Amino acid sequence: MEKINDLIKSIDDCVWGIPLIALILICGILLTVRIGFLQVRKLGTALKYMLKDEETGHGEVSSFAALCTALSATVGTGNIVGVATAIAAGGPGALFWMEVAAFFGMATKYAEGLLAIKYRVTDNNGNILGGPFYYIENGMGRRWKWLAKLFAVFGLLAGIMGIGTITQINGITSAANNFFDPEKSHTFEILGQSFTWTTMITGLIITACVALIVIGGIKRIAAASELIVPFMIIAYVGSCLMIIFTHITEIPDAVVTVVKSAFGFRAVAGGAAGISIVMLSMRNGIARGIFSNEAGLGSAPIAAAAARTNEPVRQGLVTMTGTFIDTILVCTMTGLSIVMAGSYSKGLQGVEITTDAFVYGLPFPEKVSSFILMACLAVFAFTTILGWNYYSERCLSYLTGSNAAATRMFRIVYVAAVFIGPYLTVEAVWNIADIFNGLMAIPNVIALIFLSGVIAAETKDYLKRLKEGKVK
Repeated sequence: MEKINDLIKSIDDCVWGIPLIALILICGILLTVRIGFLQVRKLGTALKYMLKDEETGHGEVSSFAALCTALSATVGTGNIVGVATAIAAGGPGALFWMEVAAFFGMATKYAEGLLAIKYRVTDNNGNILGGPFYYIENGMGRRWKWLAKLFAVFGLLAGIMGIGTITQINGITSAANNFFDPEKSHTFEILGQSFTWTTMITGLIITACVALIVIGGIKRIAAASELIVPFMIIAYVGSCLMIIFTHITEIPDAVVTVVKSAFGFRAVAGGAAGISIVMLSMRNGIARGIFSNEAGLGSAPIAAAAARTNEPVRQGLVTMTGTFIDTILVCTMTGLSIVMAGSYSKGLQGVEITTDAFVYGLPFPEKVSSFILMACLAVFAFTTILGWNYYSERCLSYLTGSNAAATRMFRIVYVAAVFIGPYLTVEAVWNIADIFNGLMAIPNVIALIFLSGVIAAETKDYLKRLKEGKVK
């Protein structure tokens, strides 16, 4: 079993290696140039569109609800654990390169949202469907349908085999167990293995909540996300801001530390050692940035396609704000808190690093600070379950031709996976999910590069009509 886990880990490292990271980053740079640095010029407009729905738009949910659905899957444990892991492995400079990846990732997300609306379709049941499979097939041509199916298969497997179910529920129950029963004093046995009652109770509550929401489909998922996501982001960012403002005199030193680390200015030996440090910082920062905001993976446009709008560019701008919120806002807050606390250099791992930063920075007793982070982790993971249910369900719809029976069966299987998740070992599952998540990016990035001319033309036309007052 250990050899199988090692093999899976090796495949995961290969998939998420330099070639894929470079491909996604190059795609973002290309799109940034072709749309004329729109993520800078029109960020204010994008934030305004995010909150103001298009009155006569065609779709199933509001643009804001579609964004919240995407954010529910995107803003997750990666913002808490992923940032900490990147800084621990690549130094404080990893935060700088994470921001660089997010900057170009905003152009990628813009392109994904634009194409999602331009090439979406309506099935026989009246459901609006869109995402990479449709802009690959309808934008690149039917001879590329095999590539669209490949994306759908990878997306379906990524959702059902771990990233949307087993790993998330396991993270929630582990966080609850570590807080309420860290000594594992109250246990029971299943098939010879011991579990705490906290694990079982938490698992049952989350499973019931997931079942009530996902069985209702996109409208219920969107409604739940629209309610939970803004609250969860505000609560978490508020906690990080409290840390920053109560230690505001430490911010200049933290920023200097990040910049110096990003460019190897802290390297003692210089030369090859300095270059090695910079490369390590870049790799960890860019990789974790991409993994956190999912720019280029093709997940967000699946949710964006359901938005009520008639303007592809408008939804592209709204979708773009997801990367801004996820990385430039949330991840930056986490990273600064960790750097100011020095938690990355204490030999801690994963969530322990962020917990240490919260305990150091928040003006509350240690138990209260730990509870706040645990609650944020639990809510982040729960919303990821909802978001990935929708993503993988849409992948299934594309593969089965929107077969209603297959969709109903999938929802049952998805809820069942959440139910058994707390009792499974997740290391191999995480790696398998990572592999499929990374493989999703390859067909999607190929399509984005292929259709970059369409993206540029649509952008130019919309901005011209907007300037002439022809856009409501």
